[in-house]
Amino acid sequence: MGDVPLVFACVAPHGEPIIPALSGLADRRKYAVTTRAMQRLAREIRALRPDTIVVATPHNVRVRGYVGVITSAFASGVLPMFTPGPVKARIKVACDRPLADALLDHAARRRLPAVGVNYATASGKYSNMPLDWGTLVPLWFFLRGHRRIPWVLVVTPSREIPIEQNVRFGELIADIARRSRKRVVFVASADHAHAHRKSGPYGFHRAAAVYDAAMVSAIQRDALASVLRLEPSLVAAAKPDSLWQVAMLHGVARRAGLRGEFLTYDLPAYYGMICAAFRPQGR
Repeated sequence: MGDVPLVFACVAPHGEPIIPALSGLADRRKYAVTTRAMQRLAREIRALRPDTIVVATPHNVRVRGYVGVITSAFASGVLPMFTPGPVKARIKVACDRPLADALLDHAARRRLPAVGVNYATASGKYSNMPLDWGTLVPLWFFLRGHRRIPWVLVVTPSREIPIEQNVRFGELIADIARRSRKRVVFVASADHAHAHRKSGPYGFHRAAAVYDAAMVSAIQRDALASVLRLEPSLVAAAKPDSLWQVAMLHGVARRAGLRGEFLTYDLPAYYGMICAAFRPQGR
């Protein structure tokens, strides 16, 4: 049991409309492909009975030049986050502080730029980090139906450090998972290029289709490293919020020996949405 590897990883989108309870009938139909894929991922995660779900999100605390590791005792939030009206989902989780501390200790030894982030009080019930939609939406799917709700650990990749350092942090997550005697699932919470629609908030750029096609191909070929070599100018024009979480996933998968399975790609709005599963070889 001491050498249990990281048991599963995935790419999961975080647009609120994929949650049926937050959508009208038209949106439920429009996002149904991704909703079904998320439900499939959720069933697989539930069957694995994880102790901890690690979520890499682009929307929580962003510390310039550092990977953020949430060290609070709890984390919580509500959905919808931005639409006025009644709360449809309220999520509060206990955070895996021992795993967070181990990550930070070993990151320092490996000279990786990582910093612990808490909120309000050092410990106790008021040590409660607000959750963002990048964590709330996947967790809405992935926490449901467990006999015992897993701990959660939130990490935030950095866009200011070399991409390879995010990869190395993913390797560290896999190493710490192996040493922890816990069954750990890693979630790369990611929506992809955001410049697919002229009517969208980021406008239209041809780079969006190129970026998303490269990401789909990288997952299908089990070659995540290829997408990390995209020209920075193309990435900037496509406006994704996925590259840095996928860099961590590449490190996780490489170290833990996970093989990818592409599930779905859909473009129901101005940003691309991908679901993919990564499993230990032979399972």
